[in-house]
Amino acid sequence: MAVDEYLLERISNILAHKKVKWSGKRMFGGFCYMVDDKMCFGNYQAGLMVRVGPDAIEELALRPGAEQMIHGGRPMKGFLLIEPTAYDLDADLEFWIGKCLDFNPTAKSTKKK
Repeated sequence: MAVDEYLLERISNILAHKKVKWSGKRMFGGFCYMVDDKMCFGNYQAGLMVRVGPDAIEELALRPGAEQMIHGGRPMKGFLLIEPTAYDLDADLEFWIGKCLDFNPTAKSTKKK
């Protein structure tokens, strides 16, 4: 699956506007934005992967175009997959990025080997 360069540009612009420091990593056949060395959001399977935390999943999964993220046949705890129509507008993309950035300070970082 190809990485959506236009989506990545839109996300990068939002992060620059918010003055968020981030790094990028190719992951799951897509591109992941790392904030404070933690997976935050990214491009995955022609959609937007968002890490919003397990407490927010139930409520946010009710939004149109959002569903529990499945990887390797298993649900990923705290992650949603958002279809492109649900972040087509800049305000919608900013909503999802904001939810991820709100959760990020409490997210656990993966231990480095």
